Amino acid sequence: MKAVILNKNFQLEDGFTEKPIPKSNEVLIQIKASGFNPIDYQMLENELERRLISSPVLGRELSGIIVGKGSEATQFNIGDEVYCGSGSMGSNGSYAEYITAPEDIVAFKPQNLSFEQAAAIPSTGLTALQIFKRLKPSKEDSLLITGAAGGVGSFLIKFLIAHRYRKIIATVGSEENRQMLLNIGLKNDQIISYREENLSENLFKANHNQLFDIGIDLVGNRMSEITADLLKINGIYTDVTALVTPDAHETLFNKGMLIMNISNYTYSMTKTYSYYRNGLNEIARLIENNMINPPNYKIMGSLSLETVLKAHSILKNNQTQGHKLIMQH
Repeated sequence: MKAVILNKNFQLEDGFTEKPIPKSNEVLIQIKASGFNPIDYQMLENELERRLISSPVLGRELSGIIVGKGSEATQFNIGDEVYCGSGSMGSNGSYAEYITAPEDIVAFKPQNLSFEQAAAIPSTGLTALQIFKRLKPSKEDSLLITGAAGGVGSFLIKFLIAHRYRKIIATVGSEENRQMLLNIGLKNDQIISYREENLSENLFKANHNQLFDIGIDLVGNRMSEITADLLKINGIYTDVTALVTPDAHETLFNKGMLIMNISNYTYSMTKTYSYYRNGLNEIARLIENNMINPPNYKIMGSLSLETVLKAHSILKNNQTQGHKLIMQH
């Protein structure tokens, strides 16, 4: 089958590989669309992420059609339309025509979505849902969300608004991203540009001159320090990036913060596959019931090295402009 393959020199190239054969508990999916994530290019550059490589075919979220299954796979039929995040769970990656995956991580595609829309959901949707469920915020809690126009942030805001949370302040970096959050349902005074001078002061004022109960940091580095400074004593700092600076850590410790680490990878480490399916089923129900809208996406091209490199470059340079990048197959 056609695939974009990682060679021995850690360089990507167009190539061909054997079509995978499903194990007894796996399904074979003909991929119709796949999504790009920052970890895809980070695994090529960073030693920590490189350890997560389990296949010469990268890519970790997709939608497609069941075309085969193992002897003990009973939850799907040939022809079913599905979506999933493959991650590091024994499957080959999604930069290919076909993929095998344990059927327990696969979910039926939302009926009212295209393959492209569905492929934009798994990684960001599951991360946002995990944040929402583990935080269990009170309706009275004030929330600061940094990097809110990205995939995880915009999904999280959709969850919060669908459940009638109102005390949200979000940061964005462009007028286009501000407009996107306005379209989701935030008001103008809830959206602060991180490019403004006196950012900390402006965020404090936006929260009615109060420190925040909860900070959800989707940016890290300098923004981790700003978030830590703006949180109440004994507040909650939600770390999604693992880019907290030493200064931020000191502030968080001194304030007696609860630090909540968010990671989808955790569940693959422990083979807790029900997390993936249950989360995707819950997101599908919310979308099918029109409680939340699917993410914005941008098609980068068809399955090829050129498409992959173009998408990686846009991700690396933070030029997605609030769109999930998608490859058609």
